[in-house]
Amino acid sequence: MATKIYLFDSVQKEKVVFTPQIDGKVTIYVCGPTVYDDAHLGHARSAIVFDLLHRVLKQNNYEVTMVKNFTDVDDKIINRSKQSGDSIESITSFYIDSYKKDMDSLNILPNSIEPKATQNIDAMVQMIEKLLKEDKAYILKDGIYLDTSKDDSYGDISHRASDENSQARVESNQDKKDQKDFALWKFFPKSEIGFDVTFGYGRPGWHIECSAMIDKHLADHSLPYAIDIHGGGADLLFPHHENEACQTRCCTSQELAKYWLHNGFVNINGQKMSKSLGNSFFLKDALQNYNGEVIRFYMLTTHYRSDFSFSEDDLISSKKRLDKLYRVKKIVYGLGSGKVNKELEKNLFEALNDDMNTSKALAALDEYISKVNDQLTKEPKNKNLKKEIVATFEFISDILGIGGQDCFEYFQFGISKDTKDKIEQLILDRAEAKKAKDFDLSDKIRDELTNMGVSLMDSPNGTLWEKN
Repeated sequence: MATKIYLFDSVQKEKVVFTPQIDGKVTIYVCGPTVYDDAHLGHARSAIVFDLLHRVLKQNNYEVTMVKNFTDVDDKIINRSKQSGDSIESITSFYIDSYKKDMDSLNILPNSIEPKATQNIDAMVQMIEKLLKEDKAYILKDGIYLDTSKDDSYGDISHRASDENSQARVESNQDKKDQKDFALWKFFPKSEIGFDVTFGYGRPGWHIECSAMIDKHLADHSLPYAIDIHGGGADLLFPHHENEACQTRCCTSQELAKYWLHNGFVNINGQKMSKSLGNSFFLKDALQNYNGEVIRFYMLTTHYRSDFSFSEDDLISSKKRLDKLYRVKKIVYGLGSGKVNKELEKNLFEALNDDMNTSKALAALDEYISKVNDQLTKEPKNKNLKKEIVATFEFISDILGIGGQDCFEYFQFGISKDTKDKIEQLILDRAEAKKAKDFDLSDKIRDELTNMGVSLMDSPNGTLWEKN
């Protein structure tokens, strides 16, 4: 589509027209998880937000390079290793696999690159060596620190460098030249987990990995900015993103990102989700009870910059909205595709190109579902209408990441394999009874299935079923 895309830039604090550095191409880096535990709803929210951005840009005909990192060396991971007796590698591999599985359940598009911190130590070392050489970093007993006084633009990202949440509260060391200075590398004894590099054995600081991996995997130094878009949760704006931008400026004289996007927090029972509060609702727990697409749809109901208040009642209401789409999809099951409904296509692009206004987009979708339901009631044999619906649902799946599942499998969610096998066998038995004209047995089997909460639909493709 030729319409402009507007995004809210966290630095400029306003919606601006999105213009990538290279026409038709977009580079995005999103801060990924520290892999020492299962993914929680905060991870899900961030993933869905930036997946939607990925999809919207693709549907606007941009070639998107999407990068999300895995932090696989960190104090939390090391503590988990000490507590469990498992190796760092086994812990991080397990939780990376778990995270990817959860993301698949949410219908997150594959990332172009997924760099791991431990596989990019070389890039971090090169950056730190350059900063030391140019006297923009200095060595103390416990590590190497960036000298923020060498960066006149420090604070421009978050506008918070000197407030009560200053760097001093995050990294306290009285020997630092300035309490805003932050660690690039922390020294450790060789009895601890670490890396033996030119300037001393230890581990990277919190911020250096993202700057280094952007520089290694994405940056074009001939451009004003290393990447087009940097994203993450609102909690990362300061100090993490502020310090990333500082490192990159000091090392390459290049601004890190042209646009900065941040998603709001997830609140549970009115409190910001936090491990320390003990209210981290693990995504895997939600996925046991709800289809991942239901969770995705639910999280799209709140604008990405707003805080998201999780409520199971609201989740159930969202499921009912999504169910309506899949009930229409059942009516057009097995038909070929026609042309996308132009009105809905226009409405979705207008909403999503306006800083991903999902509330407006989903309202347009609800209206479309209601409209075609009425049309199908009036014109149940209108094949052109049905083919248009098939094409439109394909477009909805591409741009919103919902509605792409098999409609009968969607309604079978949460049923165990044993129960599914039993249902399938009863359906086969019923078919055999009907073939033998034993209608009493056929009706008896159908009644048994009904008592199990199963609805049947006889179609040219065989008998299809769903759980009520």
